[in-house]
Amino acid sequence: MRYLGFLFLCLLQFSCASQHIKKINGVSFVASGEAVAQENVDVLVAINANHAAIMPFGFIRDVNSPEILHNTDRQWFGETKKGAKQYIEMLHKNNIQVMVKPQIWIWHGEFTGTLTMKAEKDWEILEKSYEHFIMTYAELAQETNAQILCIGTELEQFVKNRPDYWIKLIQKIKKVYKGKLTYAANWDEYTRTPFWEELDYIGIDAYFPLSEAKTPSVAQLQKGWKRWKPTMASLAKEKKKPILFTEFGYRSMDYTAKKPWLVDLHDEKVNLQGQDNAQTALFNAFWGEDWFAGGYVWKWFIDHENSGGVSNNRFTPQNKPAQQSLAKFYKTY
Repeated sequence: MRYLGFLFLCLLQFSCASQHIKKINGVSFVASGEAVAQENVDVLVAINANHAAIMPFGFIRDVNSPEILHNTDRQWFGETKKGAKQYIEMLHKNNIQVMVKPQIWIWHGEFTGTLTMKAEKDWEILEKSYEHFIMTYAELAQETNAQILCIGTELEQFVKNRPDYWIKLIQKIKKVYKGKLTYAANWDEYTRTPFWEELDYIGIDAYFPLSEAKTPSVAQLQKGWKRWKPTMASLAKEKKKPILFTEFGYRSMDYTAKKPWLVDLHDEKVNLQGQDNAQTALFNAFWGEDWFAGGYVWKWFIDHENSGGVSNNRFTPQNKPAQQSLAKFYKTY
């Protein structure tokens, strides 16, 4: 009997440990002009992903424009409500959970964090327009039983200037959507976001500068994380909310960890090792922490066979060494 009791205790501890380390192992599933087919999801299963962020889009003319256009027949299929629903249903069919993450695109790719109105009447138009946008996808998230809804992405000035609006908007969202909520704060914004208490995850788009080396080593990069990691751990403890990397990733180029947020088409040389090292260091630094929920790699294209590759210097890990590392880490956790 003592032996059986000991065996039961060991099994219980093993079970708890397994639950303890289970993470959100996600991809940012880029919208396409086409419907998602089974073959597009098979590769997600193959890399051991258990989550995907679905990203329908709204469009704004410029940083001072209050009108958000969304869910129109001029958009790509995957950017619309109909397309997002089809994506979610196909992912759920394959036991991959979903974060619905509606995003705004400002003409010419201007940074959404600078979205600001000059007049009160324009703020009010923006607020009404954004509410219509986000509630459209809150309803979809509830209809499809999506596991997480992200209420906004990198909207620092909008949040800073209209905090009361956001608190009220969250309450409206909760009346419609009953799942988990987060907000995707930029890496240099999240400490000032005023409504973490109202959400389930502290969401961060994790493009923290870590190293100025051309090809930083894993050790150098992990040292770079020591500058940023304690603040995240402290905030998670203070707010009693786990940290979720709503986006993380690195370009496969020289100096990838110097300014990881760069999305311009500058011609830095392809550096597959730098990308792989940076991704590995991030996993080593965070995936074993109790206060860390996981994250979504930026970004993953539906047409896998023709995406990424060894001559590509963009963010996607597809068909690069970073994809193999991603699969290994996701299998572990």
